[in-house]
Amino acid sequence: MKNIIIRAMSLAIYFSVNSGAMAEESLPIDKYESLGKHIDAEYAADKAECEKREGNLKDICDASVKGKMNIAKAELEYNYKPNAKTFYNARIAQADADYSVATEKCDDKKGNAADVCEKEADAARTQQTAAAEAQFKTAKADTVAIKKSSDAHKEAETDMREANYAVAKEKCEALAGDSKDLCIKDAKLHFGM
Repeated sequence: MKNIIIRAMSLAIYFSVNSGAMAEESLPIDKYESLGKHIDAEYAADKAECEKREGNLKDICDASVKGKMNIAKAELEYNYKPNAKTFYNARIAQADADYSVATEKCDDKKGNAADVCEKEADAARTQQTAAAEAQFKTAKADTVAIKKSSDAHKEAETDMREANYAVAKEKCEALAGDSKDLCIKDAKLHFGM
């Protein structure tokens, strides 16, 4: 169980450090489809290996290969469409996979040890899910804040440009005739009016 928690923490650190990569280019469609087929083929091969096992070892193997496939597909989707939602889905796929394997391993235990194992699996999943949700909400809030900040900067730039144009136009008022017209035309051109 400690391995799951350590893995979850290291994934959280990895994803938080690399979450800035969300704006990177996405995977081309042909590569996406090819990798999707590769994931399916790998799952089928791994599943066939699980069929050679019996009892709870087979159940653990099945949970492990299904989780591995779900993680790979979620990460592939993130690489194809890098955004906060697909990033979140990849983290949830990891949490679900870890939980499935952990609960299958608990089936080998009896009594209080089984109960503790189940609670630890639940707690690890809750921690991973909560961290993913917090990061997703933060990413959404960051996006809104960046948009508002960008809008505020654009508005400020417009206000400054209009104020500078008003000054230049007023300076042109001291001129007469063609000079004044040329001055105003240049001011409009310079300040984008």
